[in-house]
Amino acid sequence: MIYRAIGVMSGSSLDGLDIAFAELTETGGKWSYEIIEAACIEYTEKWKCTLTGATDLSAIQYQIIHSAYGRYIGNAVNDFINKNNLHHKVNLIVSHGHTTFHLPNQQMTAQLGDGAAIAAVTQLPVVSDLRNMDVALGGQGAPIVPIGEKLLLAEYNYFLNIGGIANISINNGGIYIAFDICAANRVLNMLASKNNLLYDDGGRIAASGKLNEPLLQQLNALDYYSKPAPKSLANSFGTEVVYQMIEDANLSIEDSLRTYTEHIAFQINAAISQEITSTRKMLVTGGGAFNTFLIRRISDVLKEKLIEIVLPGEQLVKYKEALIMALIGVLRWREEINVLASVTGAAKNSIGGALWMGSEG
Repeated sequence: MIYRAIGVMSGSSLDGLDIAFAELTETGGKWSYEIIEAACIEYTEKWKCTLTGATDLSAIQYQIIHSAYGRYIGNAVNDFINKNNLHHKVNLIVSHGHTTFHLPNQQMTAQLGDGAAIAAVTQLPVVSDLRNMDVALGGQGAPIVPIGEKLLLAEYNYFLNIGGIANISINNGGIYIAFDICAANRVLNMLASKNNLLYDDGGRIAASGKLNEPLLQQLNALDYYSKPAPKSLANSFGTEVVYQMIEDANLSIEDSLRTYTEHIAFQINAAISQEITSTRKMLVTGGGAFNTFLIRRISDVLKEKLIEIVLPGEQLVKYKEALIMALIGVLRWREEINVLASVTGAAKNSIGGALWMGSEG
């Protein structure tokens, strides 16, 4: 069976809206994929400010933005379809939305981007609210990507995604364990913005700085890191807790970036210290895969564990999460499990996602 779906993802780093049109093929229970077209739609400064400040809005204003952002996604998808001549080729749109509130311990998670609004604008079926069922079942609601790693990328045992938040998936004999490691690009980008830069290109500024041991030790002592999996992070951990600690240290931008880069590498190493498997290849994706200095530091700290870093082609690095969102939506359409309880800690595996029909048929 062949499905042609668009996956839409907005990450915590606010790089933009990732859109991937993929062909997903299931044959005898085995899945394969091809990313046919993909693009990142950069946010305007207005949308960046809106998404960043959404958690401070009143309830009514939040709901208005929820609807408006859904229409924005719908129009972005329509533009993507028009530009790539995909008319009558798309079976399904799957939108992750933009995470605002994430409080799994209170069985609550929220992503901006009303699925009904997307369906109304595009006139296509839409799957949204991908994390809610898992959270309702007592899970962390994150990470949800491991189902895609299991079905599409089974040749790897470690999967590291470095976005606004760094997260890892580990395949232990077909049982997947995954969790958020630490804040990553969101903090690095906030530091780089002090030099009027969107990001530290290749980690060059970080590489020129000096490691500050007291700050590194303070960061590594944060309570979150001692908690067992399953566990997940809200965006505010990086933007409010971690960033403020770095600011309070009163270091140069170079030293701040160098120290936080080392912190990310340290926590990645710590995250897999008890999870060595026979196959030791780690697939690295997300915007952080382009941070040469960060990747070098991660490679250095993982050498003792004989773990080999694998950087795939640029398309998979950039759009792996959007691709897997498409798959998650297709599984929802097929009424098949798309969130793994072994990853999230939920009471059971689940079929997550709300389905919105954009037309009468």
